[in-house]
Amino acid sequence: MSTNEPKKGHPKGLYFVFATGMSERFSYYGMRALFTLYLIKALMMDKELASTIYGNYTGLVYLTPLIGGYVADKYWGMRRSILWGAVMMVLGQLFMFASALNIQSSEFAKWLMYAGLALLIFGNGFFKPNITTMVGSLYAPGDKRLDSAFTIFYMGINVGAFIAPLLCGFVGDTGNPADFKWGFLAAALGMMCSLILFVGWKNKYLVGPDGEQLGIVAAGKVTEHQSEKPVAPSKSTNQNLIELVGWGIGAVVLYSVFRFAMNFDIIGAAIFDLCIIIPAYVISDRSLTKIERQRVWVIYIIAFFVIFFWSAFEQAGASLTFFADEQTNRSLFGWEMPASYFQSFNPVFVVLFAPLLSMLWTKLGQKNLDPASPVKQAMGLFLLALGYLVIALGVKNVEPGVKVSILWLTSLYFIHTMGELMLSPIGLSMVNKLAPMRFASLLMGIWYLSNATANKFAGMLSGLYPENGVSKSILGYQITTLYDFFMLFVIMSGMAAIILFGLSKWLQKLMNGVK
Repeated sequence: MSTNEPKKGHPKGLYFVFATGMSERFSYYGMRALFTLYLIKALMMDKELASTIYGNYTGLVYLTPLIGGYVADKYWGMRRSILWGAVMMVLGQLFMFASALNIQSSEFAKWLMYAGLALLIFGNGFFKPNITTMVGSLYAPGDKRLDSAFTIFYMGINVGAFIAPLLCGFVGDTGNPADFKWGFLAAALGMMCSLILFVGWKNKYLVGPDGEQLGIVAAGKVTEHQSEKPVAPSKSTNQNLIELVGWGIGAVVLYSVFRFAMNFDIIGAAIFDLCIIIPAYVISDRSLTKIERQRVWVIYIIAFFVIFFWSAFEQAGASLTFFADEQTNRSLFGWEMPASYFQSFNPVFVVLFAPLLSMLWTKLGQKNLDPASPVKQAMGLFLLALGYLVIALGVKNVEPGVKVSILWLTSLYFIHTMGELMLSPIGLSMVNKLAPMRFASLLMGIWYLSNATANKFAGMLSGLYPENGVSKSILGYQITTLYDFFMLFVIMSGMAAIILFGLSKWLQKLMNGVK
């Protein structure tokens, strides 16, 4: 068969990564479905503090892939990084279980919880960017099946995310705070399955298009004749040291601006600081060619717009959970559905519709009609704004405490899912196609850094959720009612969609032929 002939189907390794990622996401989303409810109902925190902790946790979860990506590229390789990430996450979920076992001793339970969160944060940092990058490694450069492959992989993530809130919510969200421990234990068992699966079958299925074992050697250790191009001459130790000191001083100064001039909390200041410093450090690398640097700029620019998407989308684990718990009529045929179950709505829609979009991108790609990545990203932002517009209209003039139909929240999750499928798997594929191979995992980590910023921002925005008739504001925008709150996201994501649409042709030029 000619190497230029398009291949049908997908390698078996894709479905192995699908199953491994599915089990890990079951663990993550199972714990997340219960997290804010656990903070409020078991540890007796108020909504604003719970939202802050939620934002810090989910923000840091997407920050540490920078570390995991760097270590994988320079030292460990992807396989070892995935393995140790999985081990840390198993331990983290067990600490969450131990925390819920000790809720009668609130302070001790909190410290166990913080230990568990730390292990989950660092474990995810090693696991997530590398399992994602592994998908692209299964295919030869330029393979037109890549967008479809990432959509299938994304469907696997959402199979786990769909099952997790149902199972973990069933055993943990019972109305009895003592039962949260069973939900966390179920999440731990899911992560154990992912670890066992990876250890047992990685050698059989993690094989590249030429039959080579993938992810064993760090990309940075590849010899010069195997790399994409000759690397620029290395700098002296003194030059490196001076540059690192300069970047370190810049990081401290920027952190101080966020922390003291803008009054962000410690974690928020650190996330926003690194969101600027790390990408700037990478783009300044002298080994990048002009075309590589242009492509990296495309990743950065779209990552900036992705922040607006995820900061609104990730209200699912915080403010939308509060809304489901307090102001949504959850009665179905005499049974009251737990609020945590709503977090299964989005992933079940992904599972149902991701195959259809995967086939659509494949068909359009065969006819050279597939929209470029920036256009798809802008469409995703537009659908996000539309989802919030629907629910804003649904709650307009509704008094606090009055419960609305389940259809409003269901409609929001359906529309948001369509937007997510336009944006998230396509973004992962785009990073894989545009990133130079020697920076593949690190740039995937930077892509997730936009998610870190978005999740921290999501926690801050969730703190604006109206309660007790207290008026809150952001940049002069007053929030007194749920209508005001939801319209904030309509305005934010709608403006981002319009601007990205306007920039799409310019970004396509910078991509230099990559779609």
